Amino acid sequence: MTNTVHTESAPEAVGAYSQAKTDGNLVFTAGQIPLTPDGDLLDDASIADQTEQALDNLLAVLEEAGAGPDDVLKTTVFLADIDDFEEMNEVYAGYFEESPPARSAVQAGALPKGAGVEIEAVASLT
Repeated sequence: MTNTVHTESAPEAVGAYSQAKTDGNLVFTAGQIPLTPDGDLLDDASIADQTEQALDNLLAVLEEAGAGPDDVLKTTVFLADIDDFEEMNEVYAGYFEESPPARSAVQAGALPKGAGVEIEAVASLT
């Protein structure tokens, strides 16, 4: 049986998707962009600030599902410009200090709402 995860501590879904879904063992998040829970898009901010907001959103969704940073198994980072990798990675490393999850990072042709970064995750609830 699957459950939908929703929290007011992250932005509302801007399309036909859920913030996350879980089967009680794993939680799969939607990609999180630098959109504040109040709906302010940080698209003009630095990639560092955009990454921080996206990760804050991601962790809020995971927390609502019952998971934390140490439970994350895999993330995927989508960048509008792969040249922003170093700046993104510096912020990202601060969120996963002990045992970082597996990760893919790719340049996307374009991201929702013109964001510079989008991050999704798979985490364990067991």
